[in-house]
Amino acid sequence: MDERHSTAADDPGAHGDTFKVGTDDFELDGRPVRLLSGALHYFRVHEAQWGHRLATLKAMGLNCVETYVPWNMHEPRPGELHDITALGRFLDAAHTAGLWAIVRPGPYICAEWDNGGLPYWLTAETGTRARTRDKTYLAHVERWFARLLPQVVSRQHDRGGPVIMVQVENEYGSYGSDQVYLGHLTELLRAHGVTAELFTSDGPEDHMLTGGSIPGVLATVNLGSRAREGFAVLRRHRPKGPLMCMEFWCGWFDHWGAEPVVRDPRDAADALREILECGASVNLYMAHGGTSFAGWAGANRGGSLHDGTLQPDVTSYDYDAPIDEHGRPTEKFRLFREVLAPYADAPLPDPPPPPPPLAAPAVVHFTDRVALDTLADGIGSPETEHAVPPTFEDLGVDRGLVRYTVDIPGPREPHPLSVRGLRDRAVVHIDGLPAGVLTEDAPTLPEPIAGPARVTLWTESLGRVSYGPRLGEPKGITGGILHERQYVHGVRAVALPLTAFTDPAPVRDLPADTGPLPGATGLHRATLTLHDPGDADLELTNWGRGFAWVNGFCLGRYWGIGPQQSLYVPAPALREGANEVWVLEVEGAEGAGEVRLR
Repeated sequence: MDERHSTAADDPGAHGDTFKVGTDDFELDGRPVRLLSGALHYFRVHEAQWGHRLATLKAMGLNCVETYVPWNMHEPRPGELHDITALGRFLDAAHTAGLWAIVRPGPYICAEWDNGGLPYWLTAETGTRARTRDKTYLAHVERWFARLLPQVVSRQHDRGGPVIMVQVENEYGSYGSDQVYLGHLTELLRAHGVTAELFTSDGPEDHMLTGGSIPGVLATVNLGSRAREGFAVLRRHRPKGPLMCMEFWCGWFDHWGAEPVVRDPRDAADALREILECGASVNLYMAHGGTSFAGWAGANRGGSLHDGTLQPDVTSYDYDAPIDEHGRPTEKFRLFREVLAPYADAPLPDPPPPPPPLAAPAVVHFTDRVALDTLADGIGSPETEHAVPPTFEDLGVDRGLVRYTVDIPGPREPHPLSVRGLRDRAVVHIDGLPAGVLTEDAPTLPEPIAGPARVTLWTESLGRVSYGPRLGEPKGITGGILHERQYVHGVRAVALPLTAFTDPAPVRDLPADTGPLPGATGLHRATLTLHDPGDADLELTNWGRGFAWVNGFCLGRYWGIGPQQSLYVPAPALREGANEVWVLEVEGAEGAGEVRLR
């Protein structure tokens, strides 16, 4: 341990303390201080559980918490703000827990979050001009920051709050090199009253640091191992200033249909120890990952250039973090605590008790089912007709489904039916009967279609790309529907966004088409009575793909291909007595008839 460094103030956020970037170290009232931070996204944790998670961070030996801010969640449509004060409430909770705070407001955040946190309507308007000096893009950013930043400014350290650092953009060197844009963001933050220290974070590679760092602003690096090598690269670009790993990747995220990624706890602890032995500060990414509730999980593109096959992210953002998705300390937590304890100014507090689990397992038996068409016609948008298929962006859909319908004229011989520019997946019905599933990589039905025929395509976004050059790509059918080589025009479209399920009353009023049919598509509904509710998992064994809700709280996407086999249900989403459970099955699967809560 470097004896020059203190790691915790008597009162992080005490008014009058001065936190700054010094010549060699971070400084608090002129004395060196080391930041031991952990990432915890307020938007991935139920608000009623923030206090517990923050206390667990502190028990691990951390003195700071870091969070991103997802623009798209807070401004789902231009000018329509949604719970923007949630950030302020989280920062207040961090202050109460005795933690400093690092805020990363974007406007882009990555975070394996849909569209990297950028609103779909923004990238639909600006395309590749997003994240540049483009005037239209910057005008939206300026308007957004004017609304958001008061939540940060009033809670800065020099005003008695916890916020000590604010990031400019996010890993920009992995995307672009527009120094005019970065300079404008820096000026914008200062103009709106951000007096906290500013910083950038990038991979420890020359092209990333030259593209993403800003003269006069602290540069930090993101890495998962080989800290000495990474810091050596940083020192070639910045000979002076505090060393910090702003993202120490102590785990990783998972993709649907892929093997789960797990990192050996001792290997991760050794990598953390190396960072600290370099005299550096650190931010654990993630300290507690949480959950991408409500279908907000993003996606990646495969390949070295992130331009290949779509790789949708699972709902769980457990991240193999030291504090798991349920908020429980893991073996990695224990080892990290051992590494961090010598750097603390006082004995570490004990971890808070784990959240109480559900008292007893329960089986949910569905009582009725609402067909997809009834959902679309009942709570979807009015059907509109177009010459060519409108995209999700054209229809104002951020997350959810679009039903496209076309009529193939006849008589005509059977020909292949295909979709050009499909993103990401479509369940096809011909004259009301299932005909197959189309994907981006397999966009043609296996059997040719004769005319006349009515074709219905239930198309779903599996998550917008959150990293790389395909950021902001549109969803839905972005090209056209082909019968043989001929485009089929006169496409009718109905949007069924997940937001249509936000108000439970209209959903309850929809008539059931039939009793429950195991494995059938549609919204399966049930009421479950619970006593002593607690943290639980909703197990959807043998179901296909879709979304689940408990008491109107969207748990996120499930998919039978794994690796995630259940959805986390936070205890505050349940209640004593009657609980509504909905499962929206999109693709259909044999054997799906009930779900289990345990």
